[in-house]
Amino acid sequence: MPLKQRNAVLELHSPTEDNLVSPSVGSVATDFSSIAEDGPDTMVSSDKAASSNQDLDKVKMKKSLGLLEGVAIILGIILGSGIFISPKGVLQEVGSVGTSLVIWVLCGVLSMIGALCYAELGTAIPKSGGDYAYIFEAYGPLPAFLYLWDATVIFVPSTNAIMGLTFASYVFQPLFAAGCSVPTIGLQLFAAVTICALTYINAYDVRVTTKMQNMFMFTKIGALVLVIVVGVVWMAVADGGMDNFENAFDGTETDPGKISVAFYSGIFSYAGWNYLNFMTEELRDPYKNLPRAIYISLPLVTAIYVLANMAYVAVLTPQAILSSDAIAVTFAQRAMSYGSFVMPILVAIAAFGGLSVHIMTSSRMCFVGARNGHMPEILSHINVNRFTPMPSLVFLCALSLLYLFISDVYVLITYSSIVESFFIMLSVSAVLYFRYTRPDIHRPIRVPLWVPTVFVIICAFLLIVPCYVAPYEVGMGVALTLAGIPVYYIGVAWKNKPKAFTDALAQVTQFCQKMFMTAKEEVDADE
Repeated sequence: MPLKQRNAVLELHSPTEDNLVSPSVGSVATDFSSIAEDGPDTMVSSDKAASSNQDLDKVKMKKSLGLLEGVAIILGIILGSGIFISPKGVLQEVGSVGTSLVIWVLCGVLSMIGALCYAELGTAIPKSGGDYAYIFEAYGPLPAFLYLWDATVIFVPSTNAIMGLTFASYVFQPLFAAGCSVPTIGLQLFAAVTICALTYINAYDVRVTTKMQNMFMFTKIGALVLVIVVGVVWMAVADGGMDNFENAFDGTETDPGKISVAFYSGIFSYAGWNYLNFMTEELRDPYKNLPRAIYISLPLVTAIYVLANMAYVAVLTPQAILSSDAIAVTFAQRAMSYGSFVMPILVAIAAFGGLSVHIMTSSRMCFVGARNGHMPEILSHINVNRFTPMPSLVFLCALSLLYLFISDVYVLITYSSIVESFFIMLSVSAVLYFRYTRPDIHRPIRVPLWVPTVFVIICAFLLIVPCYVAPYEVGMGVALTLAGIPVYYIGVAWKNKPKAFTDALAQVTQFCQKMFMTAKEEVDADE
């Protein structure tokens, strides 16, 4: 171990140093609301994890992500398993091939509009945490906490669990005979091992994860390009290759409720375009690389998605698409003959890569929330050797493992999806809010006002219609979110907690600090 890191660890384990939390000073370590009202601009500066030696590196996360890594993160999240599995969700709601393709284009355009707004937010407020940071800056601690509550308690761990199960199913399914189902416990255990392994890799070194993402990005793009090429060849060579495009708009549904649900199905496959904003502080030159990564990724994804769906429609009839649970595999079996075995492998790689980057980015939201006093302080610590938010990674890993064994995990994510969309709309509305309340803020990227306005109006429509179509699911999502209000007032707003509680939590913090070899992040004087 290098001398400077060894000295930092020695200080970390010395009970006389300020860096180690003392149980006798519980208010410092455990009243994790102490900075919540002040906002990120007035956060308490971090304790020292290294000695006063001026040559020691500061204990803080490093700017290790460039443009390629930024693009890989966005594509890694968006190009998960969704496009290989669930395009039928759009078709079954709108009823026609032509309208489904239009929906895919419009979902891509809507995502690009939203991404432009996030480019402005990410460069005007260059802090990690994404939506949480923007809602905190614009609307204060309570709305930000409710977003953090919804994301941390439900959306992130349940998504990790579902992505882990998807990866496990694509690994095991080829090993079983047709018609035989994979034992549930086997899927759960393999998914648990996968989540733990990826958490370890993310905690070990961010650069290892980003190198993996670069590789997975090209693999997933290659898989979709393969689908597109096979589709084009099919249309050009096969008898009746264009038959499925005839009368493409026959049977189109006009019910606004079904169109709204179709949009949700399409947007689900584009989900993740805002995740690079969770890691803004780790980007090199974020003022340039954040918007560039967005500008490269979203048009590329939209083009690939539309062309891939056209390929699916060319090879498979609408009835075949609607009856398939894994459309890419059905597509390969129909069009690729002996080469069809490669598609489950590519889908598994896509799911694995998507899970890896989701674990990495979501941990930063938890880290920033703790740094702002909205979660226990230990979650704002980073490992003094690896400079990664190890406690946050382990915390989300534990929650994800718990959700693996909850039978209704898919129902929970359905409940929270509507609320998650509301918070994205709230984040974009912050663009308009800041234009009037903070007109002089430095904005390297400045989008026209119509861009966030259109996004907010469309999102409002997409949020209102489900209240009529699926009132129970919307009501449950709202109830789960509002359950965070008493947690906020007890855990954050209540300043004078009993000394026994604060001392006990301080001891837990001290124990975790030693176990994970962590310290609070050091903040530069100009931050």
